[in-house]
Amino acid sequence: MSDNPTTRAREIGAVNWLGLRTLLEKEVRRFLKVFVQTLLAPVVQTVLFMAVLSLAWGAARGDVLGVAFTQFLGPGLVMMVILTNAFANSSSSLIVSKLQGNAVDFLMPPLSPAELTAGFVGGAVARGVLVGAASTLCIAFLAPFEMHSPLAVLYFAFSGSIMMGCVGLIAGIWADKFDHLSAVTSFVITPLTFLSGTFYSVTILPDAIEQAVHVNPFFHLIDGFRYGFIGASDGHVGIEAAAVAAINAALIAACYFLMRSGWRLKA
Repeated sequence: MSDNPTTRAREIGAVNWLGLRTLLEKEVRRFLKVFVQTLLAPVVQTVLFMAVLSLAWGAARGDVLGVAFTQFLGPGLVMMVILTNAFANSSSSLIVSKLQGNAVDFLMPPLSPAELTAGFVGGAVARGVLVGAASTLCIAFLAPFEMHSPLAVLYFAFSGSIMMGCVGLIAGIWADKFDHLSAVTSFVITPLTFLSGTFYSVTILPDAIEQAVHVNPFFHLIDGFRYGFIGASDGHVGIEAAAVAAINAALIAACYFLMRSGWRLKA
């Protein structure tokens, strides 16, 4: 057999780094191509939330967790936009591929289930973190705040993006149309976000409801992320970080097994 490089089969190795990078680049370029919709619009929405709520309640509301209400509110809004955009990226990518019939484009190349999961979730993380960083810079002009723990900010920002990237991937595989994704957003993600302490400290809730809120994974993400900025939290940040890591591990495993099975993708 000829040793000509053009005729030799390429050895992929344990990880198809070229394929993984290509899939990740495709996911990133997909949302950057329509950046007005995927990046600019969420940032504007976050700034509007911040401006309206600050004007409506900021002056009359006392300190929350030892800081001004606007400083308390800002990190919660940023985490909220991170979560929703990470979910939207992976879920929309899967449902569009299914509806257009081009899921074969990522199923046929030599990409393992782990590489497919990493590519789609990585794209969701990129969008979530970019939107979060831009939102933070913009609302800082409305409510200047210091960063108490950059490590906590980065950990919970990336962890939240990974979590919702996985949830979006699972939802995109399950859904047959955009209405299914809208239902998940309207009846699951939005309620969990609004009932997780985004706009208030959960300590003002009745004891039974407060304990129920602590089961909400979004509470751990928002509370830990807020701690990174203001240095105060409603829960124990170490426990929240461990809980988020455990949830992400379970979600990543679920995504891997769904990709390996080809459920609703290869039918």
